[in-house]
Amino acid sequence: MLDYILYMAYKGIYKPVNIKKYRGNPTKIVYRSLWERKFMVYCDTTPSIIEWGSETVIIPYRSPLDRRFHRYYPDFYIKVRNTKGKYDKYIVEVKPKKQTKPPDNHDKRTKAYKKAALTFAVNRSKWNAAENYCGDRQMQFLILTEDHLAV
Repeated sequence: MLDYILYMAYKGIYKPVNIKKYRGNPTKIVYRSLWERKFMVYCDTTPSIIEWGSETVIIPYRSPLDRRFHRYYPDFYIKVRNTKGKYDKYIVEVKPKKQTKPPDNHDKRTKAYKKAALTFAVNRSKWNAAENYCGDRQMQFLILTEDHLAV
């Protein structure tokens, strides 16, 4: 029960200040962590970010668990005016750093290890699909962790 209460404390609806910058329904912007919320505030208030969206892009990927295609909704899409006045587009995923690398294999028999290994395998499939998606569209794929978004 305590885990649920703590989870709910970090989840909410974000109300943008600059609604015209947001691509999607501005009344349904959900954050699932304080890191996501912090990035939303950054996107909303940074002048060089021309437009942004939360879970507005759909990328198909093949899951290594069942070998079937699924739909991946990356956390963010942003369009940025760079220092040369040109535009760069990004797909951004916000994740805890521990989910961005394979789990430590100190005890491969534990349930925690197996869950972490499966999570990493699925994430890696999603991110490979996102990198291909971005490459085909002259975009860049970024993974941001708590190192980038210290709350």
